[in-house]
Amino acid sequence: MTRNLVLAVHGSALPGAGATVDRLADSVRRLTGAPVAVGHLDHQTPSLPHVLADRPGAVVVPLLLGDGYHRTVDIPAVARHFDCVVTRGLSGEHGVALALYDRLRAAERAAGGPADAVVVAGAGSSRPGGNDGTLAAVRQLGLLLPVPVTAAYCSASDPAPADAVARLRAHGFRRVAVATHLLAPGRFTRALATVPDTWAVAEPIADHARVAGLVAARYAEAATDGDPRRAPAGPRSRSLPGSPYPVAWHTGRRTTPSAVLGP
Repeated sequence: MTRNLVLAVHGSALPGAGATVDRLADSVRRLTGAPVAVGHLDHQTPSLPHVLADRPGAVVVPLLLGDGYHRTVDIPAVARHFDCVVTRGLSGEHGVALALYDRLRAAERAAGGPADAVVVAGAGSSRPGGNDGTLAAVRQLGLLLPVPVTAAYCSASDPAPADAVARLRAHGFRRVAVATHLLAPGRFTRALATVPDTWAVAEPIADHARVAGLVAARYAEAATDGDPRRAPAGPRSRSLPGSPYPVAWHTGRRTTPSAVLGP
């Protein structure tokens, strides 16, 4: 029997957030053929406990880009009550970096040209390891782009996006773009849109095809009764020994998603 797939999302009071996650859910439904539902941790209904109560034994995929409190504490605590499997989140996946790359390039085109520096703006966490996903995205984009790439956080950690942009401009960069390491519209994306002196601000990434592919891979790992903490996240390109990243990411030159992943 096909297991239910539940997307555990933070939630937002902004109407656009629900529409963005719905587009992701539709894409995942097409990729997996599984029944897909969305459970919210805050701001929106239905809540995650309510959704899981109707779907005991479901596969829960945390739609989170970092391993902060939600990913490590409260989602597993809720899932245990309903005998559900919780997969890994999306933190550190190179598919996330490629989605960021696409959204960044689209924002640059709309602005009139490429940026000369990039700030990767994540949600931020005070929990140990909670910002690792944003830092991984910085490293990965840094290998895809020929410009400086640095991290900033919308809450809980420093520097704030406005401070990161100001520092780059103080060093002479004039086209500073923000790569939005966030999944859906919300108060953080609203704040990023008001950061002074930015060249471009990219859209969030939840409804990008790369994210749908990652979620589908997480579901496939768990739905076959394997250990989702150990199973591979999906097909990867050839890597250098000891490195989790494809060979193309070690070239230090501008490349494209197709050059990284192949046709």
